[in-house]
Amino acid sequence: MAIETANRSRNCGRRGRENWTPSRRQDRGYSRSASPYRGSDGVRGRKRSVSSASSVSSHRTRTPPPAPQPLQETRRSPISDGPAVRDNTDVPATATPSISAHRDLYSIVSQVGEGTFGKVYKARNTVTNVHVALKRIRMESERDGFPVTAMREIKLLQSLRHTNIVRLYEMMVSNGSVYMVFEYMDHDLTGVLSQTQLSFSNAHLKSLCHQMLAGLAYLHHKGVIHRDIKGSNILVNNRGELKLGDFGLARFYQKRRRTDYTNRVITLWYRPPELLLGATVYGPEVDMWSAGCIMLELFTKKPVFQGIDEINQLDVIYKIIGTPTPDRWTGVMNLPWYELVKPQEAIPNRFRELFRKWMSPAALDLAERLLAYDPSQRVTAAQAMQASYFTQEEPAAEPPVGLAMLEGEWHEYETKREREKRKQQQHHQRRRTETAQ
Repeated sequence: MAIETANRSRNCGRRGRENWTPSRRQDRGYSRSASPYRGSDGVRGRKRSVSSASSVSSHRTRTPPPAPQPLQETRRSPISDGPAVRDNTDVPATATPSISAHRDLYSIVSQVGEGTFGKVYKARNTVTNVHVALKRIRMESERDGFPVTAMREIKLLQSLRHTNIVRLYEMMVSNGSVYMVFEYMDHDLTGVLSQTQLSFSNAHLKSLCHQMLAGLAYLHHKGVIHRDIKGSNILVNNRGELKLGDFGLARFYQKRRRTDYTNRVITLWYRPPELLLGATVYGPEVDMWSAGCIMLELFTKKPVFQGIDEINQLDVIYKIIGTPTPDRWTGVMNLPWYELVKPQEAIPNRFRELFRKWMSPAALDLAERLLAYDPSQRVTAAQAMQASYFTQEEPAAEPPVGLAMLEGEWHEYETKREREKRKQQQHHQRRRTETAQ
């Protein structure tokens, strides 16, 4: 399912194609004031929205949402009187649910995500007993009707069917809220990689990389750019299956004629350098840069390019793979913001030096091709699946079925709550120590 955290940029709605413009550097440093994306974790948007640590418990005290009904063709669909979405977080697992066609259809288990456009819940279908993900879309603030971003996501997902793409089962509407009903996935990569007790074998890493590329190859074959590939949007279940989720920023593209798009897409840490340098005409190659970032993250268990704003993001990239030159990137000097943010001095490429302790030569070769500066030289998803890393190097890919042994279900939402809980515990411990002294 598409677990959507607080990273959704609103620029693709009312702001249209308005693009970020950098300010000139000051002395040796860069101006930080120009960026509307401020945030230490690479989150898009003018202001980071922080998920509440008590969101699950607070949901228990609210009146459950009324019954969703199948979404009609009209903008505002008729609403049933009965509560089809029932909060079951306080009901024992042995309790027998009421079963009806539309009443108490889904029993909410817990909240597993929260984003700009609503919350995501793990729920149980009381008829089939199958777990699903309910993505509740906020409607109360939409004066013009259904959110355009959600409508795009629905339309796009209805046209896709692939093993490595999260499946949208149906749409429901209830009392001013629309629910997207997805297949449920136990974890996302951000949550899984945060678990220090878990380690993937080389065969597991190869399988996860291959599944990600298979999903991207299908999308690009269907003429779709995802535009938000990142750890929290890559979902995995306990069987080791990986699926791409959250298509709120995805767009259809014309393969024979490039279209002008906004460059205010893709979470900062996964954003390719051409967008950071002002490009607005692009295609699926932007997803491939993000895939390269994910590949490195799988091996190192942390995001590699952790910039704090757009200009610093370029600095971070330069320090790892060197500065771009016309030899490495044809046309780089013609990009809109190159002169404004070009480096003061040449920086050598340290990529292999930094990552060879984690990755084999074949894996390094593939990662370098995914992270090629020149978008036209960046490997496609279909080409990447034929790399020697997959076809020749041992061991063969093997799904990480051991995820079933991982205690709990881990998405970015739970990971943030755990991190905040640890911070509070450390703070209280320091207070007690200071008081004792």
